[in-house]
Order: sequence, then C-alpha cells, then structure tokens
Amino acid sequence: MKLGEGVEASIHCAATLASLAGNSTMPAAALAESFGLSPSYLLKQLNMLAAARILESVPGPAGGYRLAREAERITLLDIVLAIEGREPAFRCGEIRRNGPAKLDASAYVKPCGINAAMLRAERAYRAALAETRLSDIVAEYQAEGDPRSIAASCAFVERHQRPQKSGSTKRS
Repeated sequence: MKLGEGVEASIHCAATLASLAGNSTMPAAALAESFGLSPSYLLKQLNMLAAARILESVPGPAGGYRLAREAERITLLDIVLAIEGREPAFRCGEIRRNGPAKLDASAYVKPCGINAAMLRAERAYRAALAETRLSDIVAEYQAEGDPRSIAASCAFVERHQRPQKSGSTKRS
C-alpha cells in the first residue's frame, strides 16, 4: 500500500502543532518551511485536516493553524482518512468475471477470496492506526529523539508560534 506524501506531511504538521503553547497558532508558511515543502501544496493538506476537524484555522494577521482537539483525541487513522479519504486502498473490480470464458453470474456467488483477504488486511492496518494517538507519537519523539533534533524543533516552534488573545477558543 502506498500512501500519498500528504499523509507524512500532515502527521508531522499535526505533531508540530501539538507542541504549541496554550491557544497559539502557527502559520502555514512556517509549517511548510519547517519541512521544506511548497506552501501551496501544504495548504491543501492543512485545509483537508481543518475540514476533518483535526486542525482549526484561525483567520487574521496573527492567525494560523492549531489542533482542533487535544492530541490524545487524534489518531493516525483520523489523519490518514482526512488526507486519503475513507475508501479502502484495495477496490475489487471483479475482474475474475472478465476474459474470454464468460460465465453466468451464478458461478460467482462466493465473495472473491482476494477481495476478502485484502479487506482483512485493510481492517488490521486501520485498527493499528486507530490505536496510535498523535500524543503517543509526540511522547515517543520526546523520549527517544535525538536531543539536537528536539532542541531544533522546540526552537522553531518557539520562534513561529503566534499567541492568541485570551478570548480565542481552544481545542476541546
């Protein structure tokens, strides 16, 4: 299974936003810079995450993005589905019914074994993603990441986060 590059970018951005202080935001341009991505490309991913209510977009000159809910309530499956859609990765086209030896539909009463196996794998894959919370990813990075990388990430967040006025709502 191959996921689009937007999934990696989206998970990294969400993890970065999980480290913002209080109800701060971070502009899309800073997130794009952080990962060496095209701002217009990343903006599409961020907008999909906002539409899925994983991120919140705060308008205005001091606006940006922040998590729409606590990192403990966001799973990797939430992010993957927001970017890739809800359709299974494997879509059976019933090609077993094609070819020169056309058989009556009654020959295909049993479900396709290949489709069944692929859907079992999809369920297992999605279950594993559903068990992994964004907060788990962040905690693992903080516990096991290279101290230089952690320091650089923290410094970047500190430089680019935008504190919001106390009246701004924060994730629930």
